[in-house]
Amino acid sequence: MSHEARVAALKLELPQPTVPVANYVPYVISGNLVFVAGQIPLWNGEVRYIGRIGETLSLEDGVSAARICGLNIISQVRAACGGNLDRVKRCVKLGGFVNCTADFTDQPKVINGASDLMVEVFQDAGKHARFAVGANVLPRGVAVEVEAIFEIA
Repeated sequence: MSHEARVAALKLELPQPTVPVANYVPYVISGNLVFVAGQIPLWNGEVRYIGRIGETLSLEDGVSAARICGLNIISQVRAACGGNLDRVKRCVKLGGFVNCTADFTDQPKVINGASDLMVEVFQDAGKHARFAVGANVLPRGVAVEVEAIFEIA
């Protein structure tokens, strides 16, 4: 099954690709790699999951926030591929930042929200290298930010 067909079969709604609010671009294509700028849990203009995991938000909230970040990443990759996710050869790497308390140590579980989505959509091509780290604050006070690198045809 193609990546586009899998998105449809999973009934995934992809948000509109976000527009940068500073001096950067949402993605850069270099050779056969797409570098996607950090995506926050922004859903069609609405910021979701504001707060700190372990304080005002739960682990489950963090996983949901990371999934939204993942949907935004897929939306950006689709835009980078001229609207055709079937050009994706592999998700190479994800990097996840979690706005959390100093004693919270489940950052990898939070970022699984994005990682699991990549495998759902791209299957074996969605398996990637990754980092997941804690931060004391993220832009706009969001719970999670995720960046990505993809290989495309």
